[in-house]
Amino acid sequence: MAIALGLLLPWLLVAAAIAWRVQAWAWLLVPAATIIAITGAWRSRQGIDDAWVARRLDASDKNFEDSAALLLQSPAQLPLLAQWQRDRIASRLDQLRPVPDLRPAWPHRAMLTSAVASLAIALAIAWLPTRTVPDAGRRADAASVPAGSTALRLVSQEIRIQPPSYTGLPARTEKKLPTRVPENSRLAWTLQFSGEPSQVTLVFHDGSRLALEATDGAWTGSRTLSKSTLYRVLLGSDQQPASALQRIDVVADKPPQIRVLAPDRSLSLLDAGQETWSLGFEASDDFGLGAAQLRITLAQGSGENITVSARTMSLPGKGDARKRIYRHQLDLASSGFAVGDDLVVRLSVNDNRQPAAQTTRSASFILRWPPETGAEATGVEGMIKRTLPAYFRSQRQIIIDSEALLAERRKLSAEKFLQRSDEIGVDQRLLRLRYGQFLGEETSHAQETAEDAPEVDATATGDATSVVEAFGHIHDEAEAATLLDPDTRKLLKSALDEMWQSELHLRQGNPQKALPYEYRALRLIKQVQNASRIYLARVGLQLPPVDETRRMGGDRSGANPAGFALSPAELDASPARRFWQLLEGGTPASLDAVANEFETWLRANEGSVPDALGVFAAMDAWRSDRACVACAEKLRERLWQLLPAPVPAIEARTVPDARGRAYLDALQEARKP
Repeated sequence: MAIALGLLLPWLLVAAAIAWRVQAWAWLLVPAATIIAITGAWRSRQGIDDAWVARRLDASDKNFEDSAALLLQSPAQLPLLAQWQRDRIASRLDQLRPVPDLRPAWPHRAMLTSAVASLAIALAIAWLPTRTVPDAGRRADAASVPAGSTALRLVSQEIRIQPPSYTGLPARTEKKLPTRVPENSRLAWTLQFSGEPSQVTLVFHDGSRLALEATDGAWTGSRTLSKSTLYRVLLGSDQQPASALQRIDVVADKPPQIRVLAPDRSLSLLDAGQETWSLGFEASDDFGLGAAQLRITLAQGSGENITVSARTMSLPGKGDARKRIYRHQLDLASSGFAVGDDLVVRLSVNDNRQPAAQTTRSASFILRWPPETGAEATGVEGMIKRTLPAYFRSQRQIIIDSEALLAERRKLSAEKFLQRSDEIGVDQRLLRLRYGQFLGEETSHAQETAEDAPEVDATATGDATSVVEAFGHIHDEAEAATLLDPDTRKLLKSALDEMWQSELHLRQGNPQKALPYEYRALRLIKQVQNASRIYLARVGLQLPPVDETRRMGGDRSGANPAGFALSPAELDASPARRFWQLLEGGTPASLDAVANEFETWLRANEGSVPDALGVFAAMDAWRSDRACVACAEKLRERLWQLLPAPVPAIEARTVPDARGRAYLDALQEARKP
């Protein structure tokens, strides 16, 4: 205990010196240090017990063989060997003369070091120059500091963060200017300065400003943030910065996530005796789930005679607000499910986001009741096929898509509306070409150009045979063509004509004008569908014999040009690339111009640039200190990620060996006339 007091008491002098310098609440350090010293000495005294005596005996005399602790235990509780050792140690203790001094040695060196160090620190504190300001004049001195002066500094900051109510998160207070908040949180700043500035403004990286108001010696202001931002505190009318650039990261509310538990595949076939369909989904959200809707669609019929009915039902879930499991047994009989039908289900889940909830939809899952297999007819010469394959039913879907596009016209831009209409026109074209195969049409005739047309002798003009030989070829042959009766061919040809007109208006962005043609094409297709069968003649494959004398004897002029001219690739004139290049050694004038151009480009493309705020912060640090090499290097690292991908280089052809050169020389000789 005396040793502990000897080590701690000199530091009471340091506490007294500090209290004397501050002349305020720091006088409390003296009694506090005294209490600490006494407590430390008392704690060291509490450590002296029987175990401590045994350890000191072992340390003072090697004859105890580190077994003095055995004397503290009862002989009856020790094994035989330990009892023998205890008896030996007890006899040696009785014969020990003189009695050893078990008190620890005084740490003279440590006590001297503590006293000298505490005395030096106390003298240093006492000799420091005083800097006192009378209380009556402190406010006057603060008021005399001009607004925006460098004497003004930020001494206290606090941000009160109020997350949106739907998140369920409590309000909190941050003591630092940079922070991380949920989306649409309300932030309230409270700033205090060493003086009284004339005005305080928060300037954000997008150019917006928030003027703070003076209230009870502090400056306050609030704003709701929906996206991440950078900002700085500016003082006075001359906008002197009072803080470095600060960053606030806004954590976006993620949409719900859906995991399908059952069924385990997107297309399921009805099992024999199956009466219900088990469905299972698991949904989760970061701030809480809302309502869940199961959309059930029943498709009945085949070909163009398809009827679709849909209904929606709410599903209750089990679990907490952030993770729920939805299960449902769908009764097939009550749904009207029959042979040849498709039952399609899809789950949609909302979250609690405000003001507008986010919706996530699962993939569609189909339960199919396969149609009965019809027996093939016999007794006819030929193979029997249905009139219309399954993909011909998409004409009705084209009508549905066109009407849906017209309903959404006011919500779409002109460019998006034209794009959607053109896509439907492409679908109409594909369907027309598929039907055209039954009439022997080509699928590539629309891609032919006038430059590919052959030349025709002027004397043959008006000769139908020569014109057909020059510009076309025969599609239908009596032995190999699809056998359609004349009435069916006429109906199908009329349907193709209507599809032509529908495609024309759709590709021009006029779905309203295309609808009448689409409906007429659908009616004609239904009439064609009424034809019971099409007969395909069974004919063998008969290829003409190959004339060996004509092989490799065609005109190859223009097919293999003498050489290819390589032109330099056109690199993207990105301001990031020019800025990155000039940062290493550009002139200040050119560097400023390119930096301004890049910053304008960055503001316009902030949403597509990864970590745009990091790039803004790096640019701000570089602009603040042009001589900072580390700042320039960090900015170059940021710009490197924004550089466009390099153009692939053309690999040089491998130099041939002697045999290869001989072969190439032989080819050149063969080409000479």
